[in-house]
Amino acid sequence: MPELPEVEVSRQGLLPFVPGQRIVDAIFRAPRLRHEIPAALASRLIGLRVDSISRRGKYLLFDCESRCGGGWLILHLGMSGSLRLVAPGTPHQKHDHVDLAFAQTTLRFRDPRRFGTLLWHEGADVERHPLLAVLGVEPLSDEFDGDWLFAQTRRRSAPIKPLLMDSHLVVGIGNIYASESLFQAGISPLRAANRISRERYRVLVPAIRATLETSIAAGGSSVRDYVHSDGGAGCFQISCAVYDRHREPCAKCGRPVRSVRQAGRSTFYCPHCQR
Repeated sequence: MPELPEVEVSRQGLLPFVPGQRIVDAIFRAPRLRHEIPAALASRLIGLRVDSISRRGKYLLFDCESRCGGGWLILHLGMSGSLRLVAPGTPHQKHDHVDLAFAQTTLRFRDPRRFGTLLWHEGADVERHPLLAVLGVEPLSDEFDGDWLFAQTRRRSAPIKPLLMDSHLVVGIGNIYASESLFQAGISPLRAANRISRERYRVLVPAIRATLETSIAAGGSSVRDYVHSDGGAGCFQISCAVYDRHREPCAKCGRPVRSVRQAGRSTFYCPHCQR
C-alpha cells in the first residue's frame, strides 16, 4: 500500500504541471471506488482551477478554488492506486478509472483493486472532513518530537511497532518505515510503548523522520503496484536494512534478521541490535 513517502512523491511529481491549470473535462469510468463517487462530481469540477496540491497523511488534497466558491478534491491511492500524467487523448486501459483533463495534460488515476478514494469537500475548511479530522500528527512536522511521543505513550502497553502504524496517533508510517526506523533507533518492535524511555524516543523520532525523508528522496518504495506520475518506480526497498530480509545477515552485527507477525503484518528486526 502506498504510504506517506509514496504519496508525497506523487504530489511532488504533479506540482510542476497541475497547479494553476483549469479542469476542462472530468471522466469517471467507475461509479465507485472504495466509496461511491458523487454523481454530480464531474460537472462540479469542470471549469475549476487547481490552486494547489497538499497532503494530509496518505490523502492528496487538490484545492479547487476553495476560497472562491469551490472546494477540495480528496484522493487516497488505496492499496494499488497510482497517478500518471498522460498526453490528452491517450487511450485508457482496463483499470484507468478517473481522468482529470487539463489543456496540456491529463491526470489519470489507475486502481486495479478499487480500494482508492475520490471524494469532494465543499468549501475551504477541508480539515473538518470526517476522513481527515481523525488523523494524528504528521511525522515530518515540528509537533512530532521525542517528548511528544513519550507523553502520548505513557498509558499504552501495546508493542511500539503497531502503535507507530496507528493513523490516529501519527500518520503515514507504514510497515516498511516502522521496521526500518526502529532498527535505526535500536529499539525492539516487541517492546511495550510505555516501557521506552524519553531518551530513546528522542532517538526514535529523528530515525523516523530520516527514514521517511530518505524514502522520499529515493522515490518511495515500489513493492507492488506503486509507480510515479511519470510511470517510474521507487527504489527505497532496495536499501532496507531489515525489511523483507528474514534470515539474512544483519547489516550491523551479521546475525540473522528475524520476522514475526504483529497486528497481521510482518515485522522484521535484529534481536541482537534492537532491545
